[in-house]
Amino acid sequence: MKKFNQALAWLTLSEIVFNLAGYIIHAALGRILGPADYGRYGIVVTLTTMIIMLIGNGIPTAMSKYLSEIIESAPGKILGIKRQARRLQMIVMSVVTVIFFLAAPLISWALRDPSLTPLFQLSSLIIPAFAAASFYFFYYTGLHFFRLQAFLKTVRALARIVFIIGFAYFFGTEGAVSGYIAAPLTVFAIALLADIFYTHKFFPATKAAGVKTELFSARTLLQYAWPLTLFLLFYEFILTLDLYFVKSLLGSDYLTGIYNAAITVGRIPYYLFYALTIILLPAISKTSAERNHAESQALVNKSLRLLLFLLVPMVTLLVAYAPAALAFFYGPQYVAAAVPMSIFAVGVGFLTVFYVLSFALNGAGYVKTPMWLAFAGLSVMIALNLSLIPRFELVGAAFSVTIASFILAVGILIFTWKHFRVRLSLWSIVGSALAAAAIAIASRFLPDGSPLFLVSGSILFIGYFFLLYILRVLTPEDLAPFRKLLPR
Repeated sequence: MKKFNQALAWLTLSEIVFNLAGYIIHAALGRILGPADYGRYGIVVTLTTMIIMLIGNGIPTAMSKYLSEIIESAPGKILGIKRQARRLQMIVMSVVTVIFFLAAPLISWALRDPSLTPLFQLSSLIIPAFAAASFYFFYYTGLHFFRLQAFLKTVRALARIVFIIGFAYFFGTEGAVSGYIAAPLTVFAIALLADIFYTHKFFPATKAAGVKTELFSARTLLQYAWPLTLFLLFYEFILTLDLYFVKSLLGSDYLTGIYNAAITVGRIPYYLFYALTIILLPAISKTSAERNHAESQALVNKSLRLLLFLLVPMVTLLVAYAPAALAFFYGPQYVAAAVPMSIFAVGVGFLTVFYVLSFALNGAGYVKTPMWLAFAGLSVMIALNLSLIPRFELVGAAFSVTIASFILAVGILIFTWKHFRVRLSLWSIVGSALAAAAIAIASRFLPDGSPLFLVSGSILFIGYFFLLYILRVLTPEDLAPFRKLLPR
């Protein structure tokens, strides 16, 4: 649990830096490119990112799981697992990159905009670049080098700002897409150097670059990776497919750009909790392999409480200050997205619960359960998009995500209770709801302009936790991960 707290602290801090960089990028691009070209950029990069989830995370996550299980008991197997995962990753990466490049005209036709073809073809190079960096990120996850991960995440944040904004300023939309290629390549180069000069100090077996080692079973990796890959793919579709329905069904670059701004700001809670999933899967994998059910239960219970106490105020404040947040990041021309953003932010809260707890189940080996839940949620969301977007436009798209996400959150909570026997106390839920209602009411009496809403929001965020303390809902153990960030 101590290692969990330390890892969560460092990775959360790096995730904040990374996502702050992301919003700096989006704010800059929204102004540099304008709503129409920003919408085109969002369509291209978002779709490529979904493809990356298919390649960049499936096999590497499986590698991370099995590394976590043997780093203490059998470190000599590290190199074999790594080499097999790398070989499989390169095969899949190459095939999908070529397919995506060749399919660019068909994708553009489906979106009713043939001019997107060159951008999609250029963006195909993001796939191998991102996959290379992602491979090492999950390799270090499996070895529990969380501080190194935090450093690489911070480097990537800075590289994205430099390359994406710089290239966009000089070369427009094509430059912005090219920046997405250059940033992960920079991280990959640094990660590779760290592997050569750093890893072997802790695991001497990894130094055996020229020594033949027995490869880990490809079948074992793939049996775990394929349902996880489908889960990630379905999840990415749930998170982003509504943007493509908006583009296809409404046929407006302006509305697409406006909605892209809404979902980008609305995803802030999800991005901040990504660090928790990075730690949770290898931690649960290790405790499950050791049959330490009490520790697994404690980890999941801590994760549930973090989700409740941090997600609720984040979503509440995003809804309360939606117009100001959009104006702050993108300018007043994007404030029209405030209502769909408010609805979408609630959905992202439910979807974040589903995503984090899915990785707890994945770590315990129940990898098919999140996959089937994600497939069901995606099916519901597609049906809702087709029904609601033609009638209610952007609001209909946001409601589609929120309804499907609520169903997924309920489903994953049921399975989490079934497999780990953990649940939140009723008073924790009631206390959090009361504190959220109090800050929502108080937000009406504080300045809500841009950028003053940042001060008001910070005061209310602190006030929320003060109320939890008064209600005796918040415990010292809940704050343990964040004390690790403070100097002794």
